[in-house]
Amino acid sequence: MTEDRDIKKDLELSVGDYAHIGVRAGLSTAPFLGGSLAEFFSVVITPPLEKRRDSWLIEIFTRLKKLEEQIEEFKIENLGNNENFISTLLYATQVAMRTHRQEKLDALRNAVLNSALNPTVDENLQLMFLNLVDRYTPWHLTLLQFLVNPKEYGKNHNIKYVEFLQGSLGTVIEMTFSDLVGKDKFYIQIIKEMISNGLLQEGVYYQGGMTEQGMFASRTTDMGKQFLDFIKNPVV
Repeated sequence: MTEDRDIKKDLELSVGDYAHIGVRAGLSTAPFLGGSLAEFFSVVITPPLEKRRDSWLIEIFTRLKKLEEQIEEFKIENLGNNENFISTLLYATQVAMRTHRQEKLDALRNAVLNSALNPTVDENLQLMFLNLVDRYTPWHLTLLQFLVNPKEYGKNHNIKYVEFLQGSLGTVIEMTFSDLVGKDKFYIQIIKEMISNGLLQEGVYYQGGMTEQGMFASRTTDMGKQFLDFIKNPVV
C-alpha cells in the first residue's frame, strides 16, 4: 500500500495535468458556455480520467516488478531503451483511458507486459492486435478464447454438455454462455468480424446440422492464436 501511495504521489503533477490546466483555462474563456464547460470538464471528466490513468500505470508498474522478481535477466530500468515497449505502452494507455471493461484492460496490460519480454509477435502485428482490442467488445475476446478448444473451455468452466447426434456451433455457444441464449444475431456478427480480421476460419458461424466432432472443433487460425498469446498474462 505504501508503494502504491508513493506512485500516486509521483503521478500528481504530470504533463497531462499541465495540459488539463491549459484546456480548462481555454474552456473558461469560451463565449456563452465557457464557465459551465470548464466546470463540466473539472467535475465530470477529469476525476475519472485521472483515476483511470493512475490505476492503469500503478497496475503496469506492479506487474513489471513481478516480472523483474521472476526473471533474473529482466530489468525495468532497461525498458527505456526498448522502443517497441514504449510505443506499445503509450498506445495501450490511450486505449485504456477509453474503457472501463476489465476484460479489455487485462488484455491491454498483458500486451504491454509481453512487449517488454522480447515478444515473438511482429511489431506490425502487435499494433494491429492493439487496434483489435480497442475495437472489440469483451465478448469478442471470450468467444475467441472459447473457439480455440470449445470442449476444453467448457470443462475449465464447469459446463456439462449433453451428448449430441447432430447440432450446430450456436447450440454449443448457447449451452456454454447463458447470456447469449437467443442472441444468435449478436454472436454471429462477432464471429464474422473475427473471421474478417483473420482470427477465425471461414465458415465458422455455420448454423446447420453438424456432428458432435464438428460442433466442438477448433476454429481459431494461427493469427488468432498469436493474438491470444499476445494478450495472455505472462506473470505466473
